[in-house]
Amino acid sequence: MAILQLNPESHHPVVPAPVTYLRMVQMQRLNPHTLPLSLGMLALAAGLFGCSNQESAAATPNHARSAPDDIPAVLATIGDEQITMADIRARVGEELDLNEVRYQRARHALIESSLQQILQDRVLMAEAKKKNTTPVKLITAEAGGSLEPSDVEIAAWYKENQSRTGGRTLDQIRGEIGDYLRSERRNDAAERLQARLNAEQKVTLNLQPYRVQIDNEGAPASGPADAPVTLVEFSDFQCPFCGRFFPTLKRLEERFGDSLHIVYRHYPIAKLHPNAMKAAEASFCAQDEGKFWDMHDLMFEEQNQLAVKDLKLKANRVGLNQKKFDACLDSGRYAERVQKDFDAGSQLGVTGTPALFLNGIPMEGGAVSYEVAVKAIEKELARIKR
Repeated sequence: MAILQLNPESHHPVVPAPVTYLRMVQMQRLNPHTLPLSLGMLALAAGLFGCSNQESAAATPNHARSAPDDIPAVLATIGDEQITMADIRARVGEELDLNEVRYQRARHALIESSLQQILQDRVLMAEAKKKNTTPVKLITAEAGGSLEPSDVEIAAWYKENQSRTGGRTLDQIRGEIGDYLRSERRNDAAERLQARLNAEQKVTLNLQPYRVQIDNEGAPASGPADAPVTLVEFSDFQCPFCGRFFPTLKRLEERFGDSLHIVYRHYPIAKLHPNAMKAAEASFCAQDEGKFWDMHDLMFEEQNQLAVKDLKLKANRVGLNQKKFDACLDSGRYAERVQKDFDAGSQLGVTGTPALFLNGIPMEGGAVSYEVAVKAIEKELARIKR
């Protein structure tokens, strides 16, 4: 189900008043639990959770996690026979590695969000005290004196996102769009204000984003390999959320050009999408003839036509050698390669699609909106230039 993306800070304890205004501002994004079900599609503008491979995509780290030194070299003995971590890894090594990735990612996210809260609280309150005003007034002034969207802005947003509104008219959801835009304006102003005050008050941020190393050798890609930003997408051709992210990906390509390298990795969720595995294999068969992206685009444009017979018709439409393609697809030649992609994603903590990594930084929210993706890429470009 599509829901609005909450700011990570909203999941952590509230620090004592009065130094929490910026965090409270960020928490005022539309809360999905207060929206009627009919507005679920509207949430797509802010970000989506995608197609999930697990009942719960979030892993909760053990707060009493043992330090490595607490684990003895010999875990147990049976007479003279020793049981060591090598025996444990032989049985559950992949699960151990996955839990470690989840733990490190959750730990870093908690540290990063808490650090941002502390910086926001101290910097903003210092400015409010200096100017004898309130954080509310500082943010409103940063937004130009008003947070209210105009009728023109509401209509423009509706026009640009009409496919995501579930067929409702502008008049039916005008109020909800206004709430969303008001919230976005408030948050954008708060972020701009924070960046300016950080510079004025000489804030130095030493903590770097959490990044993972991804081996993309041989994976289909577009854009220069030496582009400053690499966007890796673990995706499923039959996943509707991946289908909704597809046009966003095209827009990102157009906007960032040679500054963006896009890599496609497979994560077909067979229990939800029975045609996804064969569709993934078909894309590799198309790659053999240099037509991966042609096949990729056509499959996302026609997601409800991904049975084997449909894939063979598509191969003909994109100009593939029909005999070679049919033999490739029927043989299951690339089933193992697709599975390796899936396993690699799982080891990185992927549990649903689309899963996005920006220069190794996991992007939360699944099928994020174009605006969210642009902001993340621009932030990474700015970080590289520093």
